[in-house]
Amino acid sequence: MSQFESPAALAAALRSVDYLPDERIAQVAYLADALGKPILVEGPAGVGKTELAKALATITGRDLIRLQCYEGLDESRALYEWNYKKQLLRIQADEGSDWSEIAGDIFSEDFLLARPLLQAIRSEQPVVLLIDEIDRVEMETEALLLEVLSDFQVSIPELGTVAAKTQPMVLLTSNNTRELSEALKRRCLFLHISYPTPEREREILMARVPDLPAKLADEIARVARSVRAMDLKKSPSVSETIDWARTLLALGIEHVDAEVVADTVHVFLKYQTDIDRALKEFATSE
Repeated sequence: MSQFESPAALAAALRSVDYLPDERIAQVAYLADALGKPILVEGPAGVGKTELAKALATITGRDLIRLQCYEGLDESRALYEWNYKKQLLRIQADEGSDWSEIAGDIFSEDFLLARPLLQAIRSEQPVVLLIDEIDRVEMETEALLLEVLSDFQVSIPELGTVAAKTQPMVLLTSNNTRELSEALKRRCLFLHISYPTPEREREILMARVPDLPAKLADEIARVARSVRAMDLKKSPSVSETIDWARTLLALGIEHVDAEVVADTVHVFLKYQTDIDRALKEFATSE
């Protein structure tokens, strides 16, 4: 059972912490809570995938445990590893003792270093587990997650199976840089977050930049939409339009025109080729 009465109630809770979901986001988050299913959140960088996990942790009163994925991430960084230095000191201290007794001691809880996945499994209180940018890891590392996502347990050869004391709420994010396995997808509810409409982005801007005038927020959102329609190497994310709004507010700018865009475009576009193309498009449209 979900702790929220309906998707609308969950949406209202998210809005109370300045995360503004659309109906689809609220529905999938509600179902994940009600069914105990992980969410695979896919979409461009900077559209609010990670922020959704943070907001869900806040409204549910749970701690957030984050596993930041990267190329080369292995079991020792995702699940657990043994404290080899502490084990070595234990062996040296008991030199001459029976090895079977030492082995039984050094492969015990006292020598185990829990990493994010195991931390979430062993937590006494329910947590939100964020597995961020899962598409950055290799297929072999992705396979490590299947046991966690299907049974909420971890197998440790020296200790046995560690089952979850409480079931975490799990969100996996992907920027869709590679195709994820069917086995992983089957275990998750799917949620795609795309760039918001100008109306929703205006609302987001005003929530995240409280002193921003409504008219300026509207202009920023509409410029952002027109820029994203261009053939760019990287379109501006929502987080970058928020930065742009804060920049314009700090500079005391009340209206967006071609000159303002030319002076501040570097805040929301990060490649010179994109900047040149955008400025050319705006100059042509004037």
